[in-house]
This record gives sequence, structure tokens and C-alpha cells, in this order.
Amino acid sequence: MSRSEQPRILVVGAGALGGVVTHELMSLGHDVTLLTHDPDVARVLRVSGLRDVRSGELQLPRVILGHPEPGQKFDFLLLATQPQQVEMTVEALAGFLGERGRFVCMQNGLCEERAAKHVPRSRVIGAVAAFGASTHGPGLCERTSSGGIALGNLDGAYDETLEILGGIMGGLGPVRLTTNLQGIRWSKLAINCATSTLSTIGGERLGKLLGHTRIRKLALAVMSECVAVASASHVVLERLPGIPPLEWLIDAAGKRRVMRGREVMSHAVVLAIGARYRRLRSSMLRAIERGRAPAVDYLNGEVVERGAVLGIATPANLLALRMVWSIARGERRSSVETLLGLCDAAERAQRGIG
Repeated sequence: MSRSEQPRILVVGAGALGGVVTHELMSLGHDVTLLTHDPDVARVLRVSGLRDVRSGELQLPRVILGHPEPGQKFDFLLLATQPQQVEMTVEALAGFLGERGRFVCMQNGLCEERAAKHVPRSRVIGAVAAFGASTHGPGLCERTSSGGIALGNLDGAYDETLEILGGIMGGLGPVRLTTNLQGIRWSKLAINCATSTLSTIGGERLGKLLGHTRIRKLALAVMSECVAVASASHVVLERLPGIPPLEWLIDAAGKRRVMRGREVMSHAVVLAIGARYRRLRSSMLRAIERGRAPAVDYLNGEVVERGAVLGIATPANLLALRMVWSIARGERRSSVETLLGLCDAAERAQRGIG
């Protein structure tokens, strides 16, 4: 693959993110094929195409059901599946990588390390998207917020392939190429653990939920625990576009706490996040409504698991993790009242630690 060749792109997953990425890349003239495992989705896409619900613009992608034909090769396989599907997807599709092809993990969470269990680390790129996406049914996608994308090789290299992908992704928004993928991933993880998970529990769009002072405090507790675990893991956090630095959520001793003198500013930060993602409706909640397992183990669960290894208490993330699974099992329902109850439980847990 060289700069003069048109890269062959396979987008894996026809949900919100996969739909938006496919639609926008096709509108820019890129060679894109869309893979889905859902025969109903494949049928709709083949008959009716892929439509942006806001602009009404229609694209007619090439659609693969299940897996590519033997011998097909792609330069970039953009993974837009749920995090729990990453490993089996990479294992199944590794043979369809071109000579210098790369898997590109676009999910939330820390999926690049999971992909690297099945292909060399040098064949894995992380793509951290700052924009939101939603789906309104098969073939109907919507970009719900603006923003760019950060790209980095898992092995930290800066090479021509990364630059080529950066040129492609530039059509989605401002692109940042980084040699510190983990720093960006952990910053995004901290935000996702608050935004996606609390939206799942609250059952409302994020902007409405973060209008509650107590919910903002819970979001800060969740994020500060993430930052503490990242710091203890020797991750150098990188600032996300439009979001203030998160390192100040821990003090010099590495203990979680929101500094008193910055309390007003911290709430302003959460409100800014709420404004940026105000239209977000959690994909985990959609998964639960469809009878599927939520991806919370790859968000808050990742923080809890790594915190336990490092000896760092993560009560807010643990309670949020348990609540999402309680909702998934049908023991609770998503509602603002349920989320406020979690706020109470988290405050009691924090007092117990203190």
C-alpha cells in the first residue's frame, strides 16, 4: 500500500458507529465495504442503502454478510463492533489483512491489547473518536456530535501507514496522530465510564442527567477513580479536544479526590462534557433493550479489575458496574430514580473509605 493507491477499507459492524463511518467515508469517495453478521440488516442495506437521518443523504455500500470471500484482502479493517466481540472478530478476519494491513479498533475501552492477542502489535491501530453516533434502525445512522479522531499504533510507531489512515480519517473531522495511544485511550475511558454508563443507568440522554448536581458528583467520582488507576499504571494522560486535562482529579499523593478549591470548576467540566454529548443515548442501553449483554465490563469493569491488582479502591465504578448488570438481568430498570439511588450508595461507600 502506497500513498498513490486507494486503500481498501472494510468496516466491521453496521451499528451506530459503523454506519456513520461507512456513510461519511463513502461520501468522500473512499473504497469501503461494510460487513455485518445480521441477515436482516444486510437485506435492508442491500435494498434501501445507508441513509443519514439528518441530511437525508443516501449511500449504497457493498455489503458482506458473515465474512469476506476467500482471497479478499483489505488495507484497513475498521472494527466498529461491541468490545466483547473484538477478539473473535480479529481472530476470524486476520487472514483478510493485506500485506501491510492493519486492524483499527474504534470501540470504546482498551480493545487494542485484546486485538494484539491474535495479530502482532504492529498490525493494530487505535482510533479514539471524539464524536458521537446513533442508529435509528437498520440503514439509518446519525452523527450526534462534532469532533475529530486520534490515531496511534499500539506499538507506538509513527509510520507511513498511520499517516495514510490519518489522511482517510481526515474526512470525519480533525485528526491527531499520536505515539501515546494509551494516554488518549485512558482519558477517553474515564469519560466513557461516566457518560455511557450513567446514561445507561439513568435511561435518559446525558445532557438531562448531568443537570443534577448529585449525578455530576457521581460522574466526577467515577472519572477520578479512572484517573487514579491510570496514574498508578504509569500512563501519561493526554488531553482530549474540548476537554480540560483530567490529571488534576488526583492529588500529588495519587489519592482520588476532587480538590475543594476546584469544585466549581470540576462541575463546569462535567457540564461541558454533558453539553458536548448531550444527545448521547448509551449503546449499552440499546444492547440491553435488545436482550444483548452490555459492554460495561470493558469500561468500568476494566477500571475495577486493574484497580484491584494495584490496590486502588474503585467503589463508584464497582457500584456502577453492578447496577448495569442488575438492569441487564431485569432486576432494576433504567431511570433517573435508579441513578440517584446509585449516587446515595456511592456517597456512602466514599464515606466508608474516608
